Amino acid sequence: MTDGPCSLHEALRALERSSPGAPLLALGQTVFWDEPMKAGVALALKEIGSTRRFVAGAHDTDYFAKHGGSVSRERYVALGHNDTTTRDLWSAAGEFSRLLGSETVVTREALMAAGVRVRTIAQNRPGLLDEATEAWGWRGVVGTVEDHRVAAELPVGLVWPALERTLLWAIQGTLETVHHEDPSRAEELADRLVREACEIAEADPRQTLGQFYRRLLPMLYAFAAGRPVEIDTTATSELLRFNRSTCGQARFDLLRLFVDPRTRARAERAYDRAIEGSELYALARFGTGAIPFDLVIPGVGRGTIRLGNRGAVIQTPKPAFLSFPRRIGSVEELAEAIENKFGPDCVLVGKAVALIGQLAREFVFVFHRGASGYVSRSKAFHRLLADDGLGLDLHPLLRVEFNALDALDACCSWIRLPEPFRRPFGACEICSKSFAQRWREVAREQRALLAQLAGLRRPIDLIRFLDEEAGGAWRAIAREYESLHAKAAEIRRAIDAERAERRRLYELIRQLRLHRVETERRMGEHFRECIYGRKPTAEDAETRRAFAADIQRTIAEIDRLKAEARASRERQEAAARGSEAIATHERRRSIELEAELMRLSMAREAILCSSGLEKANHRPSAWWFPLVCPDGAWFRRTVETARCELEPLT
Repeated sequence: MTDGPCSLHEALRALERSSPGAPLLALGQTVFWDEPMKAGVALALKEIGSTRRFVAGAHDTDYFAKHGGSVSRERYVALGHNDTTTRDLWSAAGEFSRLLGSETVVTREALMAAGVRVRTIAQNRPGLLDEATEAWGWRGVVGTVEDHRVAAELPVGLVWPALERTLLWAIQGTLETVHHEDPSRAEELADRLVREACEIAEADPRQTLGQFYRRLLPMLYAFAAGRPVEIDTTATSELLRFNRSTCGQARFDLLRLFVDPRTRARAERAYDRAIEGSELYALARFGTGAIPFDLVIPGVGRGTIRLGNRGAVIQTPKPAFLSFPRRIGSVEELAEAIENKFGPDCVLVGKAVALIGQLAREFVFVFHRGASGYVSRSKAFHRLLADDGLGLDLHPLLRVEFNALDALDACCSWIRLPEPFRRPFGACEICSKSFAQRWREVAREQRALLAQLAGLRRPIDLIRFLDEEAGGAWRAIAREYESLHAKAAEIRRAIDAERAERRRLYELIRQLRLHRVETERRMGEHFRECIYGRKPTAEDAETRRAFAADIQRTIAEIDRLKAEARASRERQEAAARGSEAIATHERRRSIELEAELMRLSMAREAILCSSGLEKANHRPSAWWFPLVCPDGAWFRRTVETARCELEPLT
């Protein structure tokens, strides 16, 4: 193992000591993204004199896509990934990105964390969040109709038109982003890439997408590296074919733990414990008897295996069944039953956490930094197995961290910054060497900007910030808003004054009502004591008239004060709803919305220039390199500066 990160050559030499002879396996679902960057690893093997095999494989036993998020007449289309209409998009085998792009969705949660009033924007600008939350420079090809076929069975003729269009989009976007004094070499390379891909796609009309990708791998490895790369190719449909003749391979040793009745319960317990707290399903969620392996049955589909005492259910779209004369106790017996029922070409694939340990028995996986989010769960799974006496001897992972954007200092190209990057970088065009030196600092600045934006709670604080930071038209807008703010304050003071006046009037009315009640009470007592059943004196009559006059004056005063209160309310409503107040309010709201839209734009740019560029840095599309730097210097520097580590799985 390595003591922390080291160079690629040092990691490969350490591998010679820890796992002598074990082939390196580079396995990916799509070939148009970062997979061919592993050509640098294959070349480094030869540079240190190793005879170890490098195997590049197409992971063709997974589905092409599971969610289209679109209604289209075409069966396959390319979509952006956003946090609204295509939030659930999952494109596994058709991902593309143009230079500097990545699948970095600007989530609503991230925008709200930056203080953006997402609900206000959604109410005032319906549909804007579709664009604002979309991952910049990335598209995924998806199916618009449900298709349960895995890539190993999907005819390439169905999907190649959409793949070709999206490849052309990504290439064109990359060429537009780079300025060459003589662009002919880059254009020639782009044409060659598309031409050779078309030739391979059209060479055999019967080939599947998995076969197409497998045939593309040597070409794309050589294209990225600028020279031929010695690799073997495979696909999971071949690697994991499961029948009588293949079931004895070490890659099915993990399966044995789930088939053997003596170890099955402990293996299942370790698996379920390893995935606790994740979005992954415990085995019971798949049904009684489920194990963490799927079976791909030709012409039927892929489904979880549920093993019972006298039979098995394969949860393909239309469930398939096996029956056993007695309880199965070994992998060999399971292989025989499967081959007898479904033929010799079934494929047995571990679910995400199980697949790594399944193939690590024989291969050293090559993973990029950020690839396969299931590694930590797989490590936990195998540690738990080992703790229970079921440990398997697994090869370590070779983790490769490329820093492609830092390595741009090896180029002499110019980058025409796309719109989301211009304000953060303060330029429209930048030398590749300057970009390499500045992008990390820009990312730090943009993270600090997100924190600043989050702290701007009041609209006036945001507008003052935009005046200071953005300047330009915001200076005039800020002055206008301050004036409107002062005018609104005057209107509020007038409204508050009328409210205070009415409170004073209502208090006087309350006191007068109490006085009236008290006067009426005294008048009643006087009547009972001095008038009722008696002959009242002139003085008694005068007193009664005085009471009555007082009550009438009080009623009149109450009526007068009520009229004043009504007049005050009318003055308040006039102040609040008058043309000046309405115009002031509407203009303030429009400026506040304008400022909120600006905050949204700045937050989006900040996320793309920090998280987005960091992802592009570690996982660049391999075909970027020849188009940006046709002499191969960028690719060589990226491989030379790669930092690697051997990760044990147990």
